[in-house]
Amino acid sequence: MDFLTSEYAILFLLTSLGLVLGKVKIRDISLDTSAVFFVALIFGYFGFSIPLIIQQLGLLFFMFSIGIQAGPGFFESFKKQGKKLLLLAFILSLSGGLITIILSELFDIDILLAVGLFTGSLTSASSLAITMENTQSMLPSVGFGIAFPFGVIGVILITRLSPKIFGVNIKEEEEKHIEDISADYPRIYSKNYIVENPVVFNKTIGELNLRSRTNTNISKVYQKYSIITPKASTVLQSGDYIRASGTLNDLKKLESAIGKETHNPLPVSRKYSTRHFIVTNNKIINRPLGQLTLIPMLNITITSIRRSGIEITPNVNSRLRFGDRINVAGPEENMNRIKSFFGNEKSKLDELDFLPIVLGILIGIIIGQIKIPVTPKTSFSLGLAGGVLISALLLSRIGKTGKIIWNISGPSNQFLRKLGLIFFLSGVGIDAGSQIISTLSANGLGLFIMAVIITIIPMFITLFVGKYILQLNFLRLLGGLTGSMTSTPALSSIESLTKTNAPQVAYATVYPLALILIIVISQLIILF
Repeated sequence: MDFLTSEYAILFLLTSLGLVLGKVKIRDISLDTSAVFFVALIFGYFGFSIPLIIQQLGLLFFMFSIGIQAGPGFFESFKKQGKKLLLLAFILSLSGGLITIILSELFDIDILLAVGLFTGSLTSASSLAITMENTQSMLPSVGFGIAFPFGVIGVILITRLSPKIFGVNIKEEEEKHIEDISADYPRIYSKNYIVENPVVFNKTIGELNLRSRTNTNISKVYQKYSIITPKASTVLQSGDYIRASGTLNDLKKLESAIGKETHNPLPVSRKYSTRHFIVTNNKIINRPLGQLTLIPMLNITITSIRRSGIEITPNVNSRLRFGDRINVAGPEENMNRIKSFFGNEKSKLDELDFLPIVLGILIGIIIGQIKIPVTPKTSFSLGLAGGVLISALLLSRIGKTGKIIWNISGPSNQFLRKLGLIFFLSGVGIDAGSQIISTLSANGLGLFIMAVIITIIPMFITLFVGKYILQLNFLRLLGGLTGSMTSTPALSSIESLTKTNAPQVAYATVYPLALILIIVISQLIILF
């Protein structure tokens, strides 16, 4: 067939077959995008090829999207109480690297082939990308091709079987997690109170400093038979009704300050309403609420911010982020104006602005070419992949430069990441497939056994330390383990074990650091 002589036809044929294979589920487990690599191996073995530029473009898009996704979490993970989870990434990556070095010495395996086994066993395509660029060798991709199949399947099997292996009751772990989350992120309630404390009579809300003292937000005041929007200058009188939002503990502080709770509903006023808006206006992103002067001018109160599934009680120093869902209260006639102020354009969440992407990649290419001196006679550079990764990490941390928003919405970034990964894996798979059989013939099944060891032993070390030494909740431990392996398919396979988001949160905490660690350790293995 003539169309098989076209490299572009081969590209889209193998990616189509790979994506179809990736949708096949066995007990709710699928290979997803990773299946493209396996199909490409077969095409490479039979001598087919695709345009070389495709792999490079895929690499650029993939590394940039990874950096944008990982950047905020990478820097924030060092500030939050996630040290135990982050330690998992260190344990798994370091033990995997040490085992790789020991096995390569014992069996006299080329170190470039060994580092490919390491990246494949830990399913890190980004680490492979940087290794291939820095070494200009095909051996890492061959090792990756040998180890990657078990790296994908093995981590899924171990994570699913580990509760039985370690005798863990998932339901009990789920209940413990819910208790912990309730303590860390208390639910926000809205309640009504009667002003009865003589100490607050005839004093303004500003004078009483209620927001700072109680960490609550007063959204309505009912006095003189009408609903009004509270201001700092609003004077509280005996018998006034107020509606406030906050955690149960904070609302108790408010009750002690002004008067008892009442279950009588406040009268409904057509002039006053509460609405939900989504923050999509670039001009207000990353600015403290205290600097947004239009909010007090329109008598608007932001009662809560919902971000990543968590409700936050805002204050003057709170900064809005792109995609935040906010609850606001205020006069009905001002709602349309404040709606445009916040943006509330849901379509923007799905838009993909290519200007920040191409500029970010360009900056990364420049960074990658910078020579960093090591000795008076030697120097090294981060290279194409490393430069783009560093660029994306830094830009995602900055968030905004002038009118340019560097952060990309989740769906758009996922599209860019998958497109880049499909193109990159197609090229790597084709190249590895042309050599994988000859390499296995020369080294026997020993390489595959090495890959299995590099996958399994670090995982069990990490599970043992996480459960018995760090005493982590097992759902969080599983999420941290899959994040340490940078394995999204494995995360998907354990989502059915629980109705909570414990594995996903742990995965997101660990993944950014694990991504960087595996890259660094793979380069250290080469130096060894």
